[in-house]
Amino acid sequence: MTLQIVEKGPFEGQKPGTSGLRKKTRIFMEPGYLECFVQSTFNAIGGAAGKSFVIGGDGRFFNAAAIQTILKMAAANGAARAVVGQGGILSTPAVSHLIRKRGTDGGLVLSASHNPGGIDEDFGIKYNIANGGPAPETVTAGIHAETQKIAAYRISDAADVDLNQLGSSRIEEMTVEVVDPVADYADLMETLFDFNKIRALFQGGFTLCFDAMHAVTGPYATEILQRRLGAADGSVINAIPSEDFGGGHPDPNPVWAKTLMQRMMSDDAPDFGAASDGDGDRNMIVGRHTYVTPSDSLAVLAANAHLAPAYAQGLAGIARSMPTSTAADRVADKLGVACYETPTGWKFFGNLLDAGRATLCGEESAGTGSAHVREKDGLWAVLLWLNILAERGQSVADIMRDHWACYGRNYYSRHDFEAIPTDQANALMQALEAQLDRLAGTQWSGLTVAQADSFSYLDPVDGSESHNQGLRIVFEGGGRAVLRLSGTGTEGATLRVYLEQYVDASGDHTLATDAALENVSSAMRDITALQEYIGRTEPDVKT
Repeated sequence: MTLQIVEKGPFEGQKPGTSGLRKKTRIFMEPGYLECFVQSTFNAIGGAAGKSFVIGGDGRFFNAAAIQTILKMAAANGAARAVVGQGGILSTPAVSHLIRKRGTDGGLVLSASHNPGGIDEDFGIKYNIANGGPAPETVTAGIHAETQKIAAYRISDAADVDLNQLGSSRIEEMTVEVVDPVADYADLMETLFDFNKIRALFQGGFTLCFDAMHAVTGPYATEILQRRLGAADGSVINAIPSEDFGGGHPDPNPVWAKTLMQRMMSDDAPDFGAASDGDGDRNMIVGRHTYVTPSDSLAVLAANAHLAPAYAQGLAGIARSMPTSTAADRVADKLGVACYETPTGWKFFGNLLDAGRATLCGEESAGTGSAHVREKDGLWAVLLWLNILAERGQSVADIMRDHWACYGRNYYSRHDFEAIPTDQANALMQALEAQLDRLAGTQWSGLTVAQADSFSYLDPVDGSESHNQGLRIVFEGGGRAVLRLSGTGTEGATLRVYLEQYVDASGDHTLATDAALENVSSAMRDITALQEYIGRTEPDVKT
């Protein structure tokens, strides 16, 4: 084995977004592209010498090959140890847990999350720091700076590691440990929830359908839900991870998890349905004939978390991303705990969790989690729901009705306008931002604007500031529209529009969501001149 220094770089466009660097797979496969980004990451963290890392991904196309490259680079940069999931597989929350359990210096997660996979689809990589969470903006800015000046990377010419064989081997002076990707995570879940209570629920005839969407959560859900908790064989569907997610789109929402939704809305639907995404950090919750929005799910979990052993002593606080509905705020107010509104991106929750200020966190994009790791965690959310159902003995629909009767209902929907020419998307946002100061008091579609602003965040723990995190229009009477450009797409720009209308506890909670949001939606279209700027008013995806 010899160490090589390969002259390469820099490459344009290697600025990490909210969840690392995401590009088309073929771009990552270009000679030196992945290598230069990985070397820039090592450079930005003060080098890899003597350090240890967890490495794994969601199994999408190029996952295994990329891991071999990263291992050889880590060894060439002097790393002491690499912990890798068997077959190159590790869910994102499992990576976070292993970083924390093993006390490693960080980890590299190979995933484009809910984006489709395959040689002509998407790939991604992100760096997680020693607390198990995504790198904060200071680190990602450092990585980006390194990508702009990199001229060479270091790599070993060692043979590939057998990722299917559990145990230890070496590359240069670095130990490579291949571990069971599921066991440690499953053991952690047993410490958080009342598995005996959930097991009794299934023994009593409770039925479940969990759609793993041909993605990483399949082995985790099979082990935990079927083997450890006793759900019937076949309760986990699409359970075997595939490089292209079975040709589907591993995004757990009613559009892409169509098979699950059809089953849950049928006459013979199971009692409970759920899905997770490509890398296992997102979730969708569905009861029989009842879809639960991610915002509502966060609020229900917060209101009932005390029913699970890990949260029996109560919550230190609740945190949500700014576009997420304010349903969780109402729960926090009743519980008498703080509620934090952060920018989009799980990294913003890390300081709150580390400081003990928050226990539960959530995003409208189907991500929820707690202080057990520093990532959102799809299967964790499913297990907390099951623990709540086992304790309350009610259906999902009944729990939702009770929740709205107590707290009121936040009707909510996200509209995604995808693959917009970047100049058009930027022009819309710039024009809207230019008129924010003049919107208060104006009327649109029968609604009066109470306030409008560009969201900024002051971290209460370290005092850092984040600006330009989305544009907000708040209407009198509990309506709200939020617009932001997503950092998770790989083609053009994705405009996300979040619509919300609150109806208090005594109001009508049976409206169709589109009907409840009609005025807010109409006002948003008029204020933004949506048709004029992007040439359409109907979203590609509505959730």
